[in-house]
Amino acid sequence: MGDRLSDQRTAPLPAGRSANAPPLPRSGGAGYRPDEGHRGMKILLIEDDREAAEYLIKALTESGYVVDHAAEGRDGLFLGSSGSYDAVIVDRMLPGMDGLSVIAALRAAEIRTPTLILSALGAVDDRVKGLRAGGDDYLVKPYAFSELLARLEALMRRGTAAPQTTKLRVADLEMDLLSRSVRRDGQMIDLLPREFRLLEYLMRHAGQVVTRTMLLESVWDYHFDPQTNVIDVHISRLRQKIDKGFAKPLLHTIRGAGYSLRAE
Repeated sequence: MGDRLSDQRTAPLPAGRSANAPPLPRSGGAGYRPDEGHRGMKILLIEDDREAAEYLIKALTESGYVVDHAAEGRDGLFLGSSGSYDAVIVDRMLPGMDGLSVIAALRAAEIRTPTLILSALGAVDDRVKGLRAGGDDYLVKPYAFSELLARLEALMRRGTAAPQTTKLRVADLEMDLLSRSVRRDGQMIDLLPREFRLLEYLMRHAGQVVTRTMLLESVWDYHFDPQTNVIDVHISRLRQKIDKGFAKPLLHTIRGAGYSLRAE
């Protein structure tokens, strides 16, 4: 009984860390050996708590993973949208854009990277909301790192991540996600970062009607003012760059519904 209780103790509170901050993960459990087959796999960690993030980055790196870190939701969504990760670990409570919104936006953009949610909210309803938002697993804080590692390995063994494309194409419009470049009919098109994200979303949904709400939730912040004209402004600028001077327009306004990127 004594040994079992000692395994449930949380890590010591780091200097300067608030007692109200989310608890850090517990140290590794009894005799767990990580799967060596994952070495070199790339993990995206979206965690705003600095000490918790540092702990996980160090532990995952020592376990053979390559780790990228985002400290808030919108940055995590931007990185995750590249589709270049083998798994995503996301804290549920994040500044700017919460973890469930990040996952929902990734799924709406057809990014199927396996995702593990970390949260201090452990009620059944909370776990259900996380899984229904598109999470593949849900781990309640505090947790043992050995359990997180085992769950991560299980997610990647399931093969839930579909092969991720690095290039998108609609008619003669091409986007290279690795070089972050766009060309139409061989001509380079210079886009600002937000315009690139907007075009990427439209190209991933080519031929479909994309609503303003979908764009606000996936390219901007879930909590952005829905009455703003920011979408109209960016669509207009994007249309000028990808359609002006070319024989056939690709970006169409669907009156009363939204927008569609397609070749007529």
